[in-house]
Order: sequence, then structure tokens, then C-alpha cells
Amino acid sequence: MGAGGPRRGEGPPDGGWGWAVLGACFVVTGFAYGFPKAVSVFFRALMRDFGAGYSDTAWVSSIMLAMLYGTGPVSSILVTRFGCRPVMLVGGLLASAGMVLASFATRLLELYLTAGVLTGLGLALNFQPSLIMLGLYFERRRPLANGLAAAGSPVFLSALSPLGQQLLEHFGWRGGFLLLGGLLLHCCACGAVMRPPPGPGPRPRRDSADDPPADADAEAGAGAGAGAGAGAGAGADAERPGLRLREAPPGGRPRRRLLDVAVCADRAFAVYAVTKFLMALGLFVPAILLVNYAKDAGVPDADAAFLLSVVGFVDIVARPACGALAGLARLRPHVAYLFSLALVANGLTDLSSARARSYGALVAFCVAFGLSYGMVGALQFEVLMAAVGSLRFPSALGLVLLVEAVAVLIGPPSAGRLVDALKNYEIIFYLAGSEVALAGIFMAVATKCCLRRSRDTPPGQVAEGGASDTEDAEAEVDSEALPTGAEEPGSREPLEVPSPGARPAEAEVEAGPGRDTKSV
Repeated sequence: MGAGGPRRGEGPPDGGWGWAVLGACFVVTGFAYGFPKAVSVFFRALMRDFGAGYSDTAWVSSIMLAMLYGTGPVSSILVTRFGCRPVMLVGGLLASAGMVLASFATRLLELYLTAGVLTGLGLALNFQPSLIMLGLYFERRRPLANGLAAAGSPVFLSALSPLGQQLLEHFGWRGGFLLLGGLLLHCCACGAVMRPPPGPGPRPRRDSADDPPADADAEAGAGAGAGAGAGAGAGADAERPGLRLREAPPGGRPRRRLLDVAVCADRAFAVYAVTKFLMALGLFVPAILLVNYAKDAGVPDADAAFLLSVVGFVDIVARPACGALAGLARLRPHVAYLFSLALVANGLTDLSSARARSYGALVAFCVAFGLSYGMVGALQFEVLMAAVGSLRFPSALGLVLLVEAVAVLIGPPSAGRLVDALKNYEIIFYLAGSEVALAGIFMAVATKCCLRRSRDTPPGQVAEGGASDTEDAEAEVDSEALPTGAEEPGSREPLEVPSPGARPAEAEVEAGPGRDTKSV
């Protein structure tokens, strides 16, 4: 279940204000993934004004993407400490300020620091909190919500590139950067939408042992509730083998971890991280080299550029469609295998199209690539949520983005160097396809062989709405009691709410080793 809401009772609303949150996530995802690529339309003007080469100018987008991926743990820590909404508001201001300051740059180094570092950091501080908040508002419809939010990437890429070209023609690159900086202020509006989901009611006073603690409210619920692996429950009972409590004792408060690196020991997370690393090595390479590959095959420049539009149009349709498909009751428990299938399909598309030379064959490749690429984009974060649970999702997402940043800095640049050295695109497509297909095969085999614990879960403990069984263990983290004292602002944790009629003294326990927790 989503953090920030009780496991039983009200739960994530799966609608209502959540649709406004989904719209904000759509916009933020579009800016995060589309903006670094759309800035490339200004490169020729920057090369002329600064007298630099293409590789030096292209570092602006590379630094922006590196900040987007590499600052994931920083974003996790800030979300845990301050909550989603304040982090997104600050991120929107940073992203806008970076582009505004870049419009006054006189050297490439200043562009690296402003448009690259500052704007990239601002986009990162918007992207990750928006995904966390989306998980708090949706559970039963979460695959569909993730698919719709992911569709913002191709939509904004298709819109920002021609918009940037028009701004360049009418106002020059400095005026274009200034106006794009104003456009990024919409991220602040998206951040303002991210109010925490409603809880079951006011938090009761803690001075009575008979009063069960309720869910944290306001920003404490969204910030601490989205916290990375913050455990609940402590005391002497928590020290017994096979017994863990989910409720903090009266007079004590749980300790929050700003970044739960212990999630790395989770087998499901380790499998997902390795899969994402292998995937990122080759997933983006064909799209980056596609236009030049078509031109070398004798395709006219205008037709070669249109191939990316074909990929974008198919991608726009594939992401929400795949999200809706993954939300079906029969398929949702097997979303990891669906993700594996999408990766294998993408890899096989690269392998089968390595020798494509005619324009018709390249268009067919773009359709197949856009379909499989859209499936991967729609499912990647849903698989992570199902693997680690909503409680650990913020820390897991930050660490995965850091792993992906390393792969992105290795894969595409290495492919570019191989093209320069070998003058042969065919080998690059074979390598990229093999890496992505290997990621899909590894994900499927590891899920089948190494993650069988979900099969041992009794049917009655499956999460409501067909959610993955691993989410029932999302709160199985180490915890310890702290001395009695006043609670710090934002330090309250969302705790389990007993069902009506249950005695307050009955805490949720894990009855024995290897068994999942069960609500009383």
C-alpha cells in the first residue's frame, strides 16, 4: 500500500485529487525527459557564438541528464526530510533560474554550471517527488497512472523541439533560453498541486496508552511517509527473533532514515538494479544514432529526421495502453515478466534491424522500437514499486537512478566512439540489442528462480486490487526505540490503524521467521 495512508480503512484514494496529481506528474515527467533533448536545437547557434565543437556543446545536455539521474539519492534525502511539495517548489525555481542565468552566459563553462548543473538539479528535484506522490494517491489504478504519467516524455519531446526552433528563429538562443526558463516555472505550479493524500482523521494524543497512533497528517505524512525505510515499532518485543512490531510504543518515536541503503540487501531490489544497469547501457543508443544511421544509408535529411517523430508518436500511444494492460487483475501480479518481455522485444528489434537499409524497413523498425520502448517506459517504475513497496520506494528510486546514471554515461558515449572508430552502425545495433535483451532475460530468470517467496504468501494476504505480494512486506525494516521526547517537525511516521473493534494493545506482529506481516 502507498505510504502516507493506512493499510486498512481509507487507503489511497485512487482518484479524486489524485487525477490533478497525475496531471502534474505528466508535466514534470515531460520536462524531465524531454527538456535535455529539446535543448539540442540550440547547439548550432551555441557552436557559432562560442566557437566550440559539437562534442563540447553537447556536454550541456549530458550534464543535465547526469544531474537528473545522479542526484537521485540527494532527492530522496530531501523528500524524506522536508516532504514532496517543498522540494518540488524549490526544484522548479532552480530549473527556471538555471535557464534564465544561462541566457547571460559568455563562456561554455557558465552554460555547464547554469543550464547543465542548476537546471538539471531542479528537474531532478521535481521528477522523483512527483513519482513518490503518485504512488501515495494510486494503488489499484497505479499501473495506469504510471503509464499516463510516463506519456509526458514523448508528448513534451514532440512539442518542445519545434517550440525551441521557433524561439531560436525569432529571439535567438539567449531569448529562447530566457523564455524556456519562464516555461519551467510551471514546475512550481505542479509542485503546489502535490498536497498529501487525506488520512483517516486527526492524530490522537500520545499521552494515553489506550489510544492507538493514527496516520501522520499534512506534510509529515507525505515526507516521512515517503521516507526511505523508516521503521516503526520497538521495545523488548522487537528484539525477539521473528517478531517485529509496526507500532511505536507510547512515549517513544521511531527513528527515520534519510536514505535507506539497507534496501540494497533486498533481493528484489538487487535484481531490478542489475536489470536497469544492463538496460541503460543499450536502450538509448539506437534512438541517438538513428538519424545519422539513416543518412548514411542514403535517406534524405528530412525523411531521416521524421523517423524520430514516428518513434515518438508510437511511444505516446504505447505508454498509457501498456499501463492499462498491466493494471488488469490477471496481469498485475506478473508485471515483472511483462517488463522482461518488453525488454526482450526491444532488444530483438535492435538485432533484427541492424541491417535495415531501405526507408520502409527503417519505418518498420521505428514502429516496433517505439512500441517496445513505450512499454519499458510505462512499466519501469511500477515494477520497482511492486518490488520494494511504497515505503521504501523513495530510497530505492534514488539509488536506481544513480546506477542508471553510471550506465548512461558509459553506454551512449562508448557507442559514439565505436562508430567513429569502426565507421559501422551494424555492430552498434548488435551490441545495444544484446544488452537490452540480456537485461530482459536476466529479469525473468532471476524473478523466477530467486524471488519465489511471493509464492509462499497465503492467498488471503494478497494486497487489495491485485497488488504485488512483495508490498505486504514493505514495512519489514529494522527499528529501535528512542528516549521519550518531543517530536521533531516532520518526524512522525504513518502507522497502522487497527480495524474497528480491535483492542488498541494488539500491535501488528510477524508471527514467525519467513512469514509476512498480517493486519490484526
